[in-house]
Amino acid sequence: MSSTGLRAVIVGGGIGGVAAAMALTRVHFDVRVYEQARQLTEVGAGVVLAPNSLRLLEGLGLGDEISRWGIRLTDTRLCQADGRVAVHDPDRFSRPGERVGIHRADLLTMLADHLPDGVVLPGHRCVGFTQDDDHAVVSFDNGESVEADVVIGADGIHSTLQGYVVEPSEPVFSGVVAYRGVIPAEQVPSWPAGTMRLWMGDGKHFLVFPVRAGQLLNYVGFVPSDTQMRESWSAPGDPVALATEFAGWDPVIGAIIDAIGTTGFRWGLYDRAPLHRWGQGRLTLLGDAAHPMLPHMGQGVNQAIEDGIALATMLDAVGRSDVPKALAAYETLRRDRTARIQEGSRLNGVSYDASGAVHGGRDRESGGGLQNRRWIYDYDVEAEAAPVAAALRAGG
Repeated sequence: MSSTGLRAVIVGGGIGGVAAAMALTRVHFDVRVYEQARQLTEVGAGVVLAPNSLRLLEGLGLGDEISRWGIRLTDTRLCQADGRVAVHDPDRFSRPGERVGIHRADLLTMLADHLPDGVVLPGHRCVGFTQDDDHAVVSFDNGESVEADVVIGADGIHSTLQGYVVEPSEPVFSGVVAYRGVIPAEQVPSWPAGTMRLWMGDGKHFLVFPVRAGQLLNYVGFVPSDTQMRESWSAPGDPVALATEFAGWDPVIGAIIDAIGTTGFRWGLYDRAPLHRWGQGRLTLLGDAAHPMLPHMGQGVNQAIEDGIALATMLDAVGRSDVPKALAAYETLRRDRTARIQEGSRLNGVSYDASGAVHGGRDRESGGGLQNRRWIYDYDVEAEAAPVAAALRAGG
């Protein structure tokens, strides 16, 4: 049965929510995205599109724009704190050019620009949800409410809608904060084009890669912290504190920090244990609302994009009465994979920040990066979802 005309409400206008909206509009859903902020926005930081999501975005028709706004990463180098290269093999972590560095704001704008006018509705903070067998209702703090055939919680690690699926719980602080932002690439003219570099030392690591067609360098400095902070993109970062943390490291890091000025953000790294359930009836979760993960496998955004494509594939196979079946199938397909990546991201964080005697073992283990990640990069969520959707379409 066709899904044409079914009403989908997405709560959350980040990259995952807007990507899901784009996928759903392509299968003729009547979609609305409700975002609590007054406008769609992403803080100035970069993200790496890995092969598993890059193929999906290209399938949505975004290939030319990604090439225009992103930059192909052709070289990855793992370095010790003093700059000595521990691993330098362009093929080690991904095949050259199959990952793209892109500014988060550019990616969000690109996705949103492909949605019809009126789909994205800023200034709506979700405060309530109800449902019965036939429909669901989402209410907002401005007094408005909206009916839907399916509701998708893409409202992040602090998800309001998650509380209607599982018992509320606090996110888990990793003990690490990240200083992140972007600087003009011209400030570090020696930076090799298309290169990602990761420095690892005792209890800390520092990551740099280009974005915005190579015009900007995205930096992230990961440091331990005994002080929990509310997980946020918008807490201001202190370049002086960051410089102190990485004093004595590779002078290239010092040059990058010197170029920061007053920009940059300090971000507490939180996640959750994998949820035992993502949905209830006509409600499901997506992205960080379902599976918040630490950034140490670079898969947060990539998994949210996979979620959106899988969800649209399942929902396209059913009519209104079978929406809960489609959501259950989506959850079954996605939950184990994302849980494995959540757990792997925690382990990678420990490995990257390993101290002293285990550095050599850590560096040797990191040398197997491509083989260790092919199960992530080669995964085709559309191919995996297709037979499940076919069974739904056949009434299974």
